[in-house]
Amino acid sequence: MDFAHPKLTHLMAGGASIAVLAVAVVGIDHIRPDIVPMPLETKVDQATPADEKDAIAALTDSSPVARLEESMPKTKEAGKQQPNAALLSKRENEAARSISRQIVGGIAAYEGTQGLRSRDDAVVRQYREQGRDKFSDIAPNPLKVVAKDPVSTFSIDVDTASYAFARKALNNGVLPQKDAVRVEEMVNYFDYGYDAPDSRSEPFRANVSVMPTPWNTNTKLLRIGIKGFELPKTDAPRANLVFLIDTSGSMNAPDKLPLLRNSFKLLLSSLKPDDTVSIVTYAGSAGTVLEPTRVADRSKILSALERLNAGGSTAGAEGIRQAYQLAERQIDSAGVNRVILATDGDFNVGISDTGELKSFIERKRASGVTLSVLGFGRGNYNDELMQALAQNGNGNAAYIDTLSEARKVLVEEAGSTLFTIAKDVKLQLEFNPATVSEYRLIGYETRLLNREDFNNDKVDAGDIGAGHSVTALYEITPAGAEGRLVDDLRYQTESAKPEADSADEYAFMKIRYKLPDSDTSTLITAPVTKGSQAASVAQASPDDRFAASVAAFGQVLRGGRYTGSFSYDDVVALAQSAKGEDRFGYRAEFINLVRLARSAAALEPGKQ
Repeated sequence: MDFAHPKLTHLMAGGASIAVLAVAVVGIDHIRPDIVPMPLETKVDQATPADEKDAIAALTDSSPVARLEESMPKTKEAGKQQPNAALLSKRENEAARSISRQIVGGIAAYEGTQGLRSRDDAVVRQYREQGRDKFSDIAPNPLKVVAKDPVSTFSIDVDTASYAFARKALNNGVLPQKDAVRVEEMVNYFDYGYDAPDSRSEPFRANVSVMPTPWNTNTKLLRIGIKGFELPKTDAPRANLVFLIDTSGSMNAPDKLPLLRNSFKLLLSSLKPDDTVSIVTYAGSAGTVLEPTRVADRSKILSALERLNAGGSTAGAEGIRQAYQLAERQIDSAGVNRVILATDGDFNVGISDTGELKSFIERKRASGVTLSVLGFGRGNYNDELMQALAQNGNGNAAYIDTLSEARKVLVEEAGSTLFTIAKDVKLQLEFNPATVSEYRLIGYETRLLNREDFNNDKVDAGDIGAGHSVTALYEITPAGAEGRLVDDLRYQTESAKPEADSADEYAFMKIRYKLPDSDTSTLITAPVTKGSQAASVAQASPDDRFAASVAAFGQVLRGGRYTGSFSYDDVVALAQSAKGEDRFGYRAEFINLVRLARSAAALEPGKQ
């Protein structure tokens, strides 16, 4: 990573004599006049953690500086010492270089203890990392034989982080890592025009459809769509929000802390005047920089956001603990109590183990405070940790790569992001062996549940926010169709005769959910019949075709294990045929991303 200070930039380049001149001209006591009003050694003793004292103490080592001063003759006009390069020895040159490094490193370490400071005196340094993005290992769902394994159970997922991360990678000319591509999140990024329920007592409505699979003529795509109740803004409960903001050194990049600040400014425009906002930051340590403040006092909140700057290490666990503590102190039993963590996920101080953090978040669910995560940046992005925190915190995870994405997530979809209308939503399909021989769930690998978990109300599952839509796709092989991937057994019979009242059914769908204030689930059931299928891809609805194109793209990015020869060009053609009205241009953007994938590099070039 590269660091630079406005007064010390010239220490990082040029000859040793230039470095010596810089030390003499700048002066140790002028590096940070606002935080060094007393002698530096006194400031270190009073305010600096023990593990940083050595680095900062090096700045006050007077012996090499004294030797340099002795070689600097007085200038009458200026009344100051000027360097005499001819008198500098090789040893003194090396000492100057060492002091240069110590000054820059010392400033960086010391700034890390300052979560909130003046923008005018901010250290200007850019963080750039590469190749340290971390994602959970994902193995695609295997094909299942209905006669042996007829039931599929999973938790719904409303996150969209994977699509935004893939978009950022492709816009940088490189393909996203395979494990960064979660097909269900790419599909769920888009709206498919599902009908919403009419009242909050019915939190969502499910609809199904079946169409031929675009990449396999022998199979069909079964789509399940869920649309949440759209809560009018006037009916939205009061919000008690804690912005938990990562201000560590790794956040000092244009697509991190500056974008984060502007994103939270947008969120403020979605809140009501009597909503409450607090801000906790963490770097080498954590602290509250804004006590609970009503949104009506907008200028105070904006001022706190503007004064944030990045520096130091990352004590994320301590930040989470303090944020929950602050949210619980202001908890509103009739409102929304949520911590919104904004970070690149690079925790490196205190507890950083994913399992330990998950356990803490799970225990905090009972307090009524939920956790959502906004991810920023590439290079050291810890998606694995952030997904675990959001899933166990009964919140959602989004990735903010542009201000437009921030507007989509925090303004256009503010109700979905903040207000839960149903919790612990589980979906289970039982396939009819008389009409379906094989099936596979596309995506949701990290959301699979055991069959018995469906009826167990103690098992946690995903939540749905107001207006959220969720889509799940199964690729099914009709009974008797060619192209089956699993052969019949020689010594066992797997055929089944249809019941008289189910010969027209592909599957039976069950959905369980709980209302936000209930601990007992409600069951919804419906059959998936042949009457809901389209005869050809062209006859399928534009929304169904577009969902299929996004699913195909995600699978091709992951290697295309089940998509055969279906190419990026095929994805473009299918998506273009289904672009429809595209009010906000999201579908057009998707088509352009697929085109970019055709020429994207498999590996990002090494940084210079």
